[in-house]
Amino acid sequence: MIPIEIKPNILMLKGVHLDSNVYFLKSRDEALIVDTGTGVYWNRYIGVAEREGYLDVERVYIFNTHEHFDHVGGNEAFGRYFNEKGVEVVFVAHELTAKTLEEGDDYVILSFYYGRRFKPQKVQIKLKDNDYLRVGDVELRLIHTPGHTQGSSCLYYEEEEVMFTGDTVFLGTYGRTDLPTGNFEELTRSLEELREFRVRLGLPGHGGIIKDWRGNLEEILGELL
Repeated sequence: MIPIEIKPNILMLKGVHLDSNVYFLKSRDEALIVDTGTGVYWNRYIGVAEREGYLDVERVYIFNTHEHFDHVGGNEAFGRYFNEKGVEVVFVAHELTAKTLEEGDDYVILSFYYGRRFKPQKVQIKLKDNDYLRVGDVELRLIHTPGHTQGSSCLYYEEEEVMFTGDTVFLGTYGRTDLPTGNFEELTRSLEELREFRVRLGLPGHGGIIKDWRGNLEEILGELL
């Protein structure tokens, strides 16, 4: 697993097999983890992040961009690992994603697709559109982008012009809308909204980094509209 370091404080680990990409952000004595994969390879992501110096912290926030199992299946293993180390763990999601996770709704989470069950979990911080999450000295703004799922959201790191996009938008394409709570019209509106943000790097849930943010979205929307 080859880590991709994005200066000044982000580590990108490309998802193994069916996993989502997993991102680590560190600021002072706190860290943010964006998505956790299916849980099959959780120890590999943790091992690399530790080796790269991203987990020498007192508190970890785990943010799920949306409800699907390939992004949330590792939550339990990540949480257990940090609890055993005496590191405070705080789970964060949009309020609609949080509701699904707390109910353990396997129909929406799609855990059955992976031959697994999702154990209901507590989400300590439930965000709404345009709410902020503070990690150390970093402020991240939640942008609610429904369409792939009802709770799909991006995190905007405005100071560095970085957007964590989950499965809302990828390099050259967009998230599918034919799964539970998906909606094509909502996704199109979400992409139109995202196009207006000033973004240097888009960090998606799968695939490579989006370097031409507006051009990428213009091309996608040109095919959709």
